[in-house]
Amino acid sequence: MTLVVVPVRYPLSKHSKATLREAARIADEREADLTVLHVDLYQENRKVSRADLKREVESELGPIDRARYVVRQGFLVEETIMEEVADENADVVVIGSKQAGRWRKMLNRLFESPDVGRYLEEQLDCTVITVSADGETAR
Repeated sequence: MTLVVVPVRYPLSKHSKATLREAARIADEREADLTVLHVDLYQENRKVSRADLKREVESELGPIDRARYVVRQGFLVEETIMEEVADENADVVVIGSKQAGRWRKMLNRLFESPDVGRYLEEQLDCTVITVSADGETAR
């Protein structure tokens, strides 16, 4: 079964809503399972529950067939997302353009002018789709 993972903020930001809509569309189009992921940072200690995340997502999109809601704790959002994607052996990751920008900054410390999508595809062996707040996608 194909798996699409979409990391989102909680509560959902404008960017998270656009990314989530596109991920749900892709999962539906590919008849894939969808994992909605929120990283609850240890340093913020917000204690977001899966039920909170599910309620928020369903209030935006309605119930989603074959959706799984995951809240993982971590110190670094990007690292925790990569771990979840690798652990679940995801086929597609849908990230927001803001997330891609944060990854780019992190990777700039290690590499000169990295291509974030290509780096993630090589590291995670999956397709990475970037979505802007207005719903535009880049593959």
